[in-house]
Amino acid sequence: MSKYRNKPLQTEGFPPGIPYIIGNEAAERFSFYGMKSILLVFMTTYLMQPDGSLDVFSIKEAEAWNHLFVASAYFFPVLGGILADAFLGKYLTIIILSLVYCLGHGCLAFMGYSGDTRLWLFGGLALIAIGSGGIKPCVSSHVGDQFSEHNKTLLSKVFGWFYFSINLGAFLSGLLTPFLLEAKNSANSIGESIYPYVKFVVGSKNPGEIIFGPHYAFGLPGILMGIATLFFWLGRSDFAHIPPRGVIYFKETFSRKSLMPIFRLSLIFSFVIMFWALFDQIGTSWQIQARSLDRTFPDWVPFFGGNEMLASQVAAVWNPLFILILIPVFSFYIYPVLSNFIELSPLRKMSIGFWVMGFAFGIVAILQHFIDAGAFPSVGWQILGCFFLTASEVMISITCLEFAYTQAPRNMKSLVMAFFLLTVSLGNFLTSQVKFLLLEHDGSSKMTEVQEFWFWTGLILITAFLFRFVARRYKPVEYLHAA
Repeated sequence: MSKYRNKPLQTEGFPPGIPYIIGNEAAERFSFYGMKSILLVFMTTYLMQPDGSLDVFSIKEAEAWNHLFVASAYFFPVLGGILADAFLGKYLTIIILSLVYCLGHGCLAFMGYSGDTRLWLFGGLALIAIGSGGIKPCVSSHVGDQFSEHNKTLLSKVFGWFYFSINLGAFLSGLLTPFLLEAKNSANSIGESIYPYVKFVVGSKNPGEIIFGPHYAFGLPGILMGIATLFFWLGRSDFAHIPPRGVIYFKETFSRKSLMPIFRLSLIFSFVIMFWALFDQIGTSWQIQARSLDRTFPDWVPFFGGNEMLASQVAAVWNPLFILILIPVFSFYIYPVLSNFIELSPLRKMSIGFWVMGFAFGIVAILQHFIDAGAFPSVGWQILGCFFLTASEVMISITCLEFAYTQAPRNMKSLVMAFFLLTVSLGNFLTSQVKFLLLEHDGSSKMTEVQEFWFWTGLILITAFLFRFVARRYKPVEYLHAA
């Protein structure tokens, strides 16, 4: 018999295990997004073999590989969900795959010392995809497992804080990890100010030389993943450990009764695929566009005034920062106000979100027109686009995360969460294949940047138009655990 509780507490307050899950998620997301924020610039600028020779990818090739990595990371949730629901339970699945995750970060941190750097890179990314992907559905559904009918009204708020922790970790990593990769000991820079305090760690650096570099930049996310694993282990006695179903899980899962809710949800998920196909381009095509923008902070900005933001920091910092701001704004102001005028169901929130995303991509498409004309616009215009893109994320991703959990049969929470995450995989796979298809032999693209931005803008607007009809006809059915 297990020494842990196997059902939620009968309480109307917050479950005691929630702080451990939220803390774990913040550290793990720092780990993942920190690594992801520097992957493109590392592959196109800093990838070097042990003998010191550069072995970089072309920009378009690196973009395609980045999206394929994200697609892989969000494919493994399907296997992780089955492993958790049928065999190991969520807690044990998370602990085991977190160790695989840490090993992947180790490969990235030590690549370049010996062997083929590209093999170390792809090997580390494969392990991170397995570890990160495998735990994703388990963590989000583990949050839901802590709740019963007695405190289910708090579920929406906790999923909001869960998403808040994700983006707090992403925001901090977006500030720090690109700095570790690219900061130089240059005159009048932040790097020059910090260098004297870290010299005993990094050694002597000449003026203009990179202070930390790839080993530190990839090593820090690995350390954070180790902390995340430890923090989750510390909360083991406060969690509700919903036991795995065993072999009967497969019979229940593939019965007609169980598959019907998944088929119904798949209709909604099919539209969310297009959301992710566009959204994750903030780490690829948006980052490349940022290289052609004026990224200098105005002089009146405290501490950072006069300094230039790195291109890899723009979306990595502003997207999670806007999330931290917009989650409470939407929860406590925008949604309540809109509810006075219209019935604001989850599907209607998502429907609005698709139109907002089209507007966001329209902004960066117009911005690209000015860049191609020879202008040097302010990065503020891309930040404005990022604001609206983040607003669409709040309305689509957060809403769909909660909606998917409530629509999942009780014995299939992790698997349905995995199918929600599979939309991220399929969206990024779609983007990677489009970019590979457009790739010329010399590494360039068959489309110009502005043509590609308008291509994706048109696709999301078509998606928004079609989703309206689906949302009107879908009939939600909720499933929550009893206390």
